[in-house]
Amino acid sequence: MHHHSDLYNTDFNAWTQEQATLLRDRKTPALDYDNLAKEIESLGKSQHRELARRLDVLVMHLLKWRYQPSEHAGSWGRPSLAPHPRAGHGRNRCAST
Repeated sequence: MHHHSDLYNTDFNAWTQEQATLLRDRKTPALDYDNLAKEIESLGKSQHRELARRLDVLVMHLLKWRYQPSEHAGSWGRPSLAPHPRAGHGRNRCAST
């Protein structure tokens, strides 16, 4: 198990790939259970926070639209299907140097 903790702490991406391979191959005794559980919990919390943040932004935009009609910019009337530039997917963790 020590190998998993080392990889988890030094190269998160490699750790995730290794764990995915172990899951697909059904090699459950080799899994890093503690860190997998922590990451699954973290993912759920992260997605919940992102949803709450986006709802806050939406409510603020709707309030501005309703109560500040003179402030409407040209882009306000055009819906955008593109994700917001700050909206990332997953955690942005890189290997330690």
